[in-house]
Parts: sequence; C-alpha cells; structure tokens
Amino acid sequence: MQYNKVEICGVNTSELIVLSEEEKRRLLDRIKNGSPSERKLARDKMIEGNLRLVLSVIQRFQNRNENPDDLFQVGVIGLIKAIDHFDSSLDVKFSTYGVPMIIGEVRRYLRDNNSLRVSRSMRDTAYHAMQVKEKLMAEKNREPTIEEIASEMKLPKETVVLALEAIVDPVSLYEPLFSDGNDTIYVMDQIGDLSDDRDWIDEISIKDAIKKLSDREKKILGLRFFKGKTQMEVAEEIGISQAQVSRIEKSALKHIKGE
Repeated sequence: MQYNKVEICGVNTSELIVLSEEEKRRLLDRIKNGSPSERKLARDKMIEGNLRLVLSVIQRFQNRNENPDDLFQVGVIGLIKAIDHFDSSLDVKFSTYGVPMIIGEVRRYLRDNNSLRVSRSMRDTAYHAMQVKEKLMAEKNREPTIEEIASEMKLPKETVVLALEAIVDPVSLYEPLFSDGNDTIYVMDQIGDLSDDRDWIDEISIKDAIKKLSDREKKILGLRFFKGKTQMEVAEEIGISQAQVSRIEKSALKHIKGE
C-alpha cells in the first residue's frame, strides 16, 4: 500500500494546507456562530485544512492491504463528524478529539468489510457501543471507560466487552510486534506449543531461580512486573532511590537468567 503517492482521491497530497491552532479556533467559532453562508465556508475550509491529519491517520493502517483512496474517503467522513461535534468552548486541541474519531470511522469500515462473520445481535451491540462511545467522547472530550459505556447502554460490562472484542480485526501471524533494527519479532514468534515439555521445565527453573533471590529483590520484581509500577513508584514505596531500584532489578534479572 503506497501512501507517499502524490494523489489520493484526486487530491494532491503535496499541496495540502496545514492550519494553525489559532486558525482552527477561528473557523470552529465561525461554524458555530456565523451566518449560514459563513458556517458553510468555514466548514469547507476546516475540512480542507485538516486533510493532512486524515492522511497521517490512515498511514497507521498501511499493512492492511486496503485501497488508500477508500481509507482516505472514510477518514474524511470521520473528520467531518469530528468537526460537527467538536465543542470549541473547551480548552482542547481539535486534533486531540479528531484523531480518535477518524480512527474509529476507519476501524468501523474495516470491520464492516471483514471476511469473518459475527452474529447480527452481537454486531448490533458492538455498533451501538461504538455510537455511545462517540456520544460520550463528544460530551466529555475524553475516551470513555467501558463501565461508562455499559452504564449508558444499561448492559453488563461483560456483554459490551464481548461484543466489542468479537468485531476486532484479526491479526496476521506475520504482524510485526517489535524490531530493534536487526531482528523482528512477529506474532507467530509469541505463540507457543502447550505440548512442549520445555514450557513447564522453564517455568520450574524460573520459580527455583526466584526463590534464591533476597526478599528485597523479590519485592522489587513483584512490584515492577506483576503490579506494573515504574521504578520511581517502587523507589517511593520501598524508601530507596530510583537508581538503587534500577541496580537491584538488573542484578536480580541477571541472576535469574544465569540460573
């Protein structure tokens, strides 16, 4: 998929204009408070001035083998929705609100064109949840939580999560997860064989190695990797410096690897 081509949907991407935040504010204010002719003109200028934002968003989907012209058109629909629903009275950049709206529109398009089939009722629940999400996002100017979406829909949280997960795009086994510039790790590299004896042997070895650590080392690794705390948070909880936490953590991991 090529996104660096000059034209998408007949638009010369090399000539796309970029509006300053002040220009966006003025246009959004005119869209809200101007005369009908002023609103239309300001809306058209706002759309034209944010096409580069759409282009930057659809580049995230370049590994989907989708037609860039189609994705660009769908992204523009998301942009228009963002412009129409944005509350210019709040101290929030338009792009902060617009990008999630564009991404949501593109993902909805990809889900609708997904070759995998999901039951109609579950798909309807998922689409309703996405509509509620957009509504709450417009009201709160932030990403709503699953609990807030479920409460608005008067459905159990588990039902909403299950419906949304059912329409998530499938991931290719060859999807890259990480690259350090040399070796690339793909999804397939993270899939293990449960029948492989090495899995439980490695697990036993790791547990034995952890038992040999000091209480402080165990606590630091527990806070870091099981509770997801930062080194700074661990340092504050234990009462030592962040540098000491880093040194102890490295030493403990080195010991485990050695074992």
